[in-house]
Amino acid sequence: MSTETSTPDGGSAGGGRTAVVPSKGLHAGILDLGDSVMLGLASTAPVYSLAATLGLIVAVNGNYTPLILVLAFIPVLFIAYAFRELNSALPDCGTTFFWARKAFGPWAAWLGGWGVALAGIVVLANLAQIAGKYLWLLIGDSSLAANTWLVTATGVLFIAFMTYVNHRGIRLGEHVQRTLTYIQYISLGIFAVAIIVGIAGGAPGGANGSATIQPFDFEWFNPAGAFADPSAVVHGVLLALFIYWGWDTCLALNEETENPAKTPGRGAVISAFVLVAIYVSVALLVMMYASVGTEGIGLGNEANQDDVFLAMKDVVLGPWGWLIVVAVLASVLSSTQTTILPTARGTLSMGVHGALPARFGKVHERFQTPGFSTQVMGVAAVVYYVAMSFLSEDLLADSISAISLFIAFYYALTGFSCVWFFRSTLRDSARNLWFRGILPFLGAVSLTVAFFISAVQMWDPEYGDTQIFGIGGAFVSGVLLLLLGVVLAIVCRFAPATRGFFTGERADAGVVRGD
Repeated sequence: MSTETSTPDGGSAGGGRTAVVPSKGLHAGILDLGDSVMLGLASTAPVYSLAATLGLIVAVNGNYTPLILVLAFIPVLFIAYAFRELNSALPDCGTTFFWARKAFGPWAAWLGGWGVALAGIVVLANLAQIAGKYLWLLIGDSSLAANTWLVTATGVLFIAFMTYVNHRGIRLGEHVQRTLTYIQYISLGIFAVAIIVGIAGGAPGGANGSATIQPFDFEWFNPAGAFADPSAVVHGVLLALFIYWGWDTCLALNEETENPAKTPGRGAVISAFVLVAIYVSVALLVMMYASVGTEGIGLGNEANQDDVFLAMKDVVLGPWGWLIVVAVLASVLSSTQTTILPTARGTLSMGVHGALPARFGKVHERFQTPGFSTQVMGVAAVVYYVAMSFLSEDLLADSISAISLFIAFYYALTGFSCVWFFRSTLRDSARNLWFRGILPFLGAVSLTVAFFISAVQMWDPEYGDTQIFGIGGAFVSGVLLLLLGVVLAIVCRFAPATRGFFTGERADAGVVRGD
């Protein structure tokens, strides 16, 4: 039987009401602010995100890359405030799903929940593939990392292991996460110190001296210079925008956090600020050491764009270059675990509130985790990863590019939900106006624009690695997966087990306990 907690509601009809949020049987109060921040940081896979994205941004924006990282952070911060404010009133682990339901009704809620789950499942395929490759790069040679069967099998094992860890309990998952976080940040710290020493000593930053130290220049942060090519700024921001994705994991764990109405929101905002500090400072160091040149380890070298750290590791660290491989592997593994957490809790909430069959709302009696939902997320990620790996690795890469559409969709929906849900309280104070109205609205509009610009870019058959009917494969796979959510919502609308959610005839089911 479910229990209920009451929280202040700034709802559509006016402030001061009480919102009743069903308790789902999760392990309440086990995470503190430090845990929340750590999980938010780990979920973004900052080491891997930088390694894989920095070269691409440099190719478009050159020396203005640090400014682009700052510009991309702005809408992310605004949406972080929306998450914080909504969580303060409605700390439900369904996050976007639950908040969109309160603001706009069941259809928007269902599609918001689908966006969260979809982004998680697709990115898990990417993380599994990278983890498999990096493991064999670490213990073998490049031929092992190029073996599709071996890499795929390894990736599947990683997903299965992290699914098991998450199923066994949030405390075990937190211990594993803390270990992986220490590994990646210690390795990254050593890498950064080595770069600083190299810069101070004036060592050549490229193989065979093909690149030289590039002194810091305030021009790198000059908007006037960057916006001389507005299209390049837009493209760069779109590339940079989603390396910040993942800090919202701590919001999905709100029901397992101390003071669920406040701590997760604070953790999300702190995580966002820490991320931009890490990204900008590391980008500056790497640019100064390797330069944005097109030769050697220069960041503008096309051969380095897929992973700039891998290209630099031996020059910077010599025989200790394997530390960077370890850092990226730990980063990817930690993100694999933390990506399962919010997707499983999102579908748990959907099951509890009747948007999915009640079995999704099942909480393990002993481990106090979303048992069935966690297993489903793990299986779905494995099936998608294996199917795409052997159907077409190029199509897998393009579907991963389409993640930007999914993230922009549910982040924007959250921003608009915040404005609409709190609309009657915006005039109560300047704080409410800014943090519940203006900033979330600006963030939502920015991400909506990003969604459509990304879609237009993906339509171009030259955008990615595949073409389908003369259209870019990233656009087709992204749009088809989003439309699949519409189809599934329609099915749930008429299915006996879930139609009450859409018609308003079914009360929340509360927690379902089981093995």
